[in-house]
Amino acid sequence: MNLAHLHLLLNHFPIIGTIVALGLFIVSFIGKNDDLKRSSLIIFAAIALLTLPAFFSGIGAQRAVRKDPLVSTAVIDRHEGAAMLALFFMLITGALALIELWKRRRIVTEKPWSGNLLAILLFSLITAGLMARVGTTGGDIRHPEIWSVKDVTQETGLSALVHIFEPTPSKFTDLMLVSKYWWAFMMDLHFIGLALLIGTVGILNLRVLGFEKRLTGASLHRLMPWAMAGFGINVLTGTLAFIGMPSYYAFDAAFWLKMLAVLLLGLNAAVFYLTDAFESVERLGPGQEAPRLAKVVAGSSLFLWFAVITLGRYIQSYADTIR
Repeated sequence: MNLAHLHLLLNHFPIIGTIVALGLFIVSFIGKNDDLKRSSLIIFAAIALLTLPAFFSGIGAQRAVRKDPLVSTAVIDRHEGAAMLALFFMLITGALALIELWKRRRIVTEKPWSGNLLAILLFSLITAGLMARVGTTGGDIRHPEIWSVKDVTQETGLSALVHIFEPTPSKFTDLMLVSKYWWAFMMDLHFIGLALLIGTVGILNLRVLGFEKRLTGASLHRLMPWAMAGFGINVLTGTLAFIGMPSYYAFDAAFWLKMLAVLLLGLNAAVFYLTDAFESVERLGPGQEAPRLAKVVAGSSLFLWFAVITLGRYIQSYADTIR
């Protein structure tokens, strides 16, 4: 399996998943079903995470199809620009969903509507439309039988309007590399985000494993918004860095192992919050021992974050190890 195969495997998840989550989100309001609403928020967050490898693997598929003289470069660039715009809206939707999930853990009584829920609805509607466009432009690359016009690069109606806001891939890449100071600023932000993330998650995991038993689980868990902020900074700066040097990252084995570790961390967080582990940690008082499940989750979380940091340092050493 190469990156083109991986892209074909993953690219359906963001498109279909966003539509499914949006449908559940709307139905949850119609049926006034809070459990369904929570499920849709979890799907939004999961799809946002899966969108990252789907987007990153696109460079491999791009390299493969550019060898075909029958495929228009303009069509490929249009698909990539559509994917960039959809990715950023998907990440915003996922971030808002995570914030709402956090609020629902802290607030017993929730209003039927709130500003954050309205924002999720708005961004998810836009994201679903943008994801549909990504699928359509991707189909234009290899399926000429669906072309409705002789020149597939011709944009009309709503598509022409959306295309105005889509970044030009080459120009956006050049923008990320416009200055060594801008690149250094992004890397510094990436480090700050990692420090926020590891600092808060790490101390909670260490407390669950039995260190510093004077601290309570609830008091440490209240720091998790800082971890979410750090993760958001890392995702944003990491994505911008990838766009700046896509070939440098996409064909590096250490980069993909790092992405696998990040996805496993998402699964790890889901196990923590969707099982009794979260409730047991919230009730953890001074001197008390955490149950075994919580310790397993905490230990695996520390191991995976250590893997993320280590693999990030080895990305340059394994450049061009994937063909």
